[in-house]
Amino acid sequence: MYDLVPRTERPLVSPTAARITAVDTFDIRFPTSRELDGSDAMNPDPDYSAAYLVLRTEAADGLEGHGFTFTIGRGNEVQVAAIEALRGHVVGRSVDEVCDDPGSVFHDLIADSQLRWLGPEKGVMHMAIGAVGNAVWDLAAKRARTPLWRLLAEADPEWLVRQIDFRYITDALTPDEALELLRRGKDGAGERTARLLAKGFPAYTTSAGWLGYSDEKLSRLAAQAVADGFRQIKLKVGADLADDVRRCRVARSVVGPDIRLAIDANQRWNVDEAIIWTRRLAEFEPYWIEEPTSPDDVLGHAVIREAVAPVKVATGEHVQNRIVFKQLLQAGAIDVLQIDAARVGGVNENLAILLLAAKFGVPVCPHAGGVGLCELVQHLSMFDFVALSGTTDDRVIEYVDHLHEHFVDPVMIRQGHYEAPTTPGFSAAMRPESIAQFTFPGGTFWAADLKRGKGHAA
Repeated sequence: MYDLVPRTERPLVSPTAARITAVDTFDIRFPTSRELDGSDAMNPDPDYSAAYLVLRTEAADGLEGHGFTFTIGRGNEVQVAAIEALRGHVVGRSVDEVCDDPGSVFHDLIADSQLRWLGPEKGVMHMAIGAVGNAVWDLAAKRARTPLWRLLAEADPEWLVRQIDFRYITDALTPDEALELLRRGKDGAGERTARLLAKGFPAYTTSAGWLGYSDEKLSRLAAQAVADGFRQIKLKVGADLADDVRRCRVARSVVGPDIRLAIDANQRWNVDEAIIWTRRLAEFEPYWIEEPTSPDDVLGHAVIREAVAPVKVATGEHVQNRIVFKQLLQAGAIDVLQIDAARVGGVNENLAILLLAAKFGVPVCPHAGGVGLCELVQHLSMFDFVALSGTTDDRVIEYVDHLHEHFVDPVMIRQGHYEAPTTPGFSAAMRPESIAQFTFPGGTFWAADLKRGKGHAA
């Protein structure tokens, strides 16, 4: 049996060391549904939202850790409440201890038997654990004065392995195998870091393809995406087949034959529908079909993958933990694995998922967009490139051109590539003025909105 987080005995912490003093939470929502930004076949009117937290400390330099998980409006208050339920596991802990061993927090959170009953390791509570864990990693990277991707890429492989929960996955990936993969990833890491800083990491965009957009808007934004250097765009599909045929035809005519066109059904279909629909759209040469059915249906994905080849099958945005990812890989059910920085148990669990993908030789193309997901997941892909997979071949990070202005260290895109962050941390900190404006329901935007009688996200 392996411990939840294998690690050496923790050193004693001085009682005078700086400690975490508070976990402040915020229910932050943006009215994206009013322009149909983010609309798809399953989510026609999302209000992009963040259950957001700040770890306050008594460190003399004002060190703070920021984290969040993503929702699309109603229910965000439930996600905030789940984060608040974790306060007792965090407040009072030594800053040095949690930064030296972020896995210690993840271990303690997933080992709480009463909280675990609410999952286990899935759903609202697991996403709350991920949000807190991500805030701890933000704290650790800031204390180390380095962006998170470099903290991970330059870390000792043995230390990284100790951050990972191997329970339930050792039939697919053992700690020894993970250690070998990470040691191998050190070869050429310096050269890859230099290349990443010079050229960035390839991106694709979904900004043109929201389901609620008109054909004119789709055409205009698709053309702009190509002009901006993107080599892949993605369209939402799944509501009406005739509409999807028309929209794919419009998009392909605009971008030409050399730009990859991905399609995304957002879990809309049954297995047989997914096969019929994808085959009908195959004339437009889609690179992948994303989330063709329930993210829990491992065998269904395998059936779809065999039936729609050479169109690739991609999923992961709503996969709830490393165990389901393990099964998708073991069953040969996906061609592209899509991690999400805020869906599973944060950085610690995503390390396990990245290692599983490397073991099985499946490329990782993260889900992003939303509120701050681009900001977070870029760090994970950049670590994967520098210190694990060693390649960007067939690997792209999703990019959506929404809400980046609300972040202190927003993503930067140049010629269809993410520029590597250089600011210390996980790029998770939101601007104080944005928090004050869009906290629900008392922020200045929502208070004025309610006063005008326009309705709101609740």
